[in-house]
Amino acid sequence: MLQSNIRFAAALGAALVLSSCGGAEPDLPYGTTQLMMANEVQPTAEAYWDSVRYVSELVDGEAIFTEYEPKTPEDWARVEAAAVKLGELAETLKTPAYADGRGEDWAIFAQGLVDVSKRAQEAAQSRDPDKVFEVGGLVYNVCSACHQVYPPLQVPEGQTSLEPSPESVADDAT
Repeated sequence: MLQSNIRFAAALGAALVLSSCGGAEPDLPYGTTQLMMANEVQPTAEAYWDSVRYVSELVDGEAIFTEYEPKTPEDWARVEAAAVKLGELAETLKTPAYADGRGEDWAIFAQGLVDVSKRAQEAAQSRDPDKVFEVGGLVYNVCSACHQVYPPLQVPEGQTSLEPSPESVADDAT
């Protein structure tokens, strides 16, 4: 019995020593920043942007203009849901796991996305396509400003989204 207790204590001690060797892994609920941007933020922003858009195309030498905007309560609910999710993602970008190792401007950009997401939600709630379109431009400006300082990684040709690789995980930690 004594020998069994000694083995248990030794195993427990070894586990505690090993667990303290490395730093705690950051909580990255969406993977690396690049993965989060490619797989969550970008598609969510596009869902908002695509809800109200104007397309012109040349068909048989004639300009055709098409307006797209939400028509049903369900359509408007999707626009609002995209705005809400964008704000939630922006809040996540402010967490230490995503902000550590970046400049103070990271928090400013993330807060800008939080703020403009609230305006996007209000625009969707107003059911005014012009407001949604206008705020969509503001969302784009906030994203573009951040990307000037923190350029996104290029997705390799033939790949539709960023997948974690040892290099991207190591690069994202800095």
